[in-house]
Amino acid sequence: QVQLVESGGGLVQTGGSLRLSCAASGRTFSNYVMAWFRQAPGKEREFVAGITRSGGSTLYADSVKGRFTISRDNAKNLVYLQMNSLKPQDTAVYYCAAERRVSGFPSYSSTVYDYWGQGTQVTVSS
Repeated sequence: QVQLVESGGGLVQTGGSLRLSCAASGRTFSNYVMAWFRQAPGKEREFVAGITRSGGSTLYADSVKGRFTISRDNAKNLVYLQMNSLKPQDTAVYYCAAERRVSGFPSYSSTVYDYWGQGTQVTVSS
């Protein structure tokens, strides 16, 4: 089992940057595929980015490709989301998620993720 705690959200102007962090408890962090999702008011939760167990492969939603970067530090039980060139449409609560299916590759579907953090608010002003 793993517990996830996000941090780093806040208010930023259009074009600005933020780095989100997700701290995971437990000794088996490297066994989990990690991902970031987001949910804006009145909208469904959507995939943002995912990273394999080793950090060697990543997956991004088209809406953030080229602007966001996901990374992880297995020694520190941390996963990051560097967000650059932020837009008002990036405003949402951002969630960290973990799963350990055999495939080992991130999924776009929130239903396969077993563990979730409480979320951190990101607001981008125009």
